[in-house]
Amino acid sequence: MNKNEQKRALVVGMGISGMATASRLRRAGWTPVIVERAPARRMGGYFVALFGAGLVSARRLGVLEHLHDRKSLIRGVDIDRKGRQRPGISYTEMPGEPWLLLRSDVERAAFAVLADQAEVRYSTVPTAIEQDADGVDVTLRNTATDTCTTERFDLVVGADGIRSTVRSLVFGPHEQHIERMGYMIAAFEYSGTPAGLTPGLGATLLEPDRSMWVYAFTDHDPTILLSYRTDDVDAELSRPVAESVRAAFGEGRPHILEDVLDALEASDTVLFDSAEQVRMTTWHKGRVVLLGDSAWCVTLYAGMGVSAALAGADLLGTLLERQPDDLESALTAWERGLRPYISYYQVNAFKDRGFFVANNRLQLMLRRVMPALGRTRLGRRLIDRMFHVDGVVKYKSADILKEVLGDPPYRYEEPNLARSVRKPPTQGGTYPGSRG
Repeated sequence: MNKNEQKRALVVGMGISGMATASRLRRAGWTPVIVERAPARRMGGYFVALFGAGLVSARRLGVLEHLHDRKSLIRGVDIDRKGRQRPGISYTEMPGEPWLLLRSDVERAAFAVLADQAEVRYSTVPTAIEQDADGVDVTLRNTATDTCTTERFDLVVGADGIRSTVRSLVFGPHEQHIERMGYMIAAFEYSGTPAGLTPGLGATLLEPDRSMWVYAFTDHDPTILLSYRTDDVDAELSRPVAESVRAAFGEGRPHILEDVLDALEASDTVLFDSAEQVRMTTWHKGRVVLLGDSAWCVTLYAGMGVSAALAGADLLGTLLERQPDDLESALTAWERGLRPYISYYQVNAFKDRGFFVANNRLQLMLRRVMPALGRTRLGRRLIDRMFHVDGVVKYKSADILKEVLGDPPYRYEEPNLARSVRKPPTQGGTYPGSRG
């Protein structure tokens, strides 16, 4: 290859991790090509959080300037089976003060940064990947025309989700890498305001082994998350979504839940799947590397899916830029530096899952006394332990790139973003995760 010729990278998947990686590779001197299974860019959105690790990476990638924090400042309510409301605890009160927004917000922002920096081919999937010491031959099938071509690349990035085609072609079948948690999730955007709520008011219905979350925003319709435990994931997936979810929540449902379930049945953008993690001993093999859910899928319960995807793209592009002639060293350093953070997110997803779906009534009772606990020093210490505040600071709020490169540590701050966001009302006490 001529020294002046740019190296080609194939990025499979046009989600957040794929677009962020492609634009960062372009800045690093590569020529990226993106292929996407869908016939057009996907636009669906549901609730996501951006913690410090994601915010600093989003700023470096140019994504942050296209985003704003949508969190509502109105304290949410908890609703019981009879429709009664009491003050509740919402995701806005998680330690780390994450930005709350929709997944589609971040996808639009990543697309705006990508602009014309990469060739994009829709309705295209890889069907074979063969590599040698000098490159990777990839057979690409256009599903719209049913035609195939084989092209050569210097790097292949699998950013094609939890059931990654790249992973199955290079690293083996899904069954070797996917670990089910035994919980189902149904997430979608709600048009308008659910019955019994006012705009900007979030809500939870929390019961042992099942929950409904209404995530409210300041300037957008809410999103809904329904989650429940199951002993048979395949049976849940074999039925219509609304049928499975209705059965999981039983009879005697309050009006707001009936309203939400009706909206779910009418929606054509519902994400319905089991909560699963991807566990791999390595994320790269030769010139093929996996990133985002394809490599690690920390699950929605960890709250770090988008942040980890952005941080992974940020770090990968930087290391390839610093070591342009030693691909293996760059990929090894990338994985070695990123893995401790991903491991923390995955392990704690099992603990944090209890915040979304409680195991028993004792956990629910503890949730309800948290506002009172927050008024005492001992109570705040207990809450900090429950919410893993030290881990949030060390792993979720870290500038991963700077930590890995050994640069001076940096924590996310907002000196120039003019974000007029204050903490949610505390009703006379502190909120979970606060130290004051």
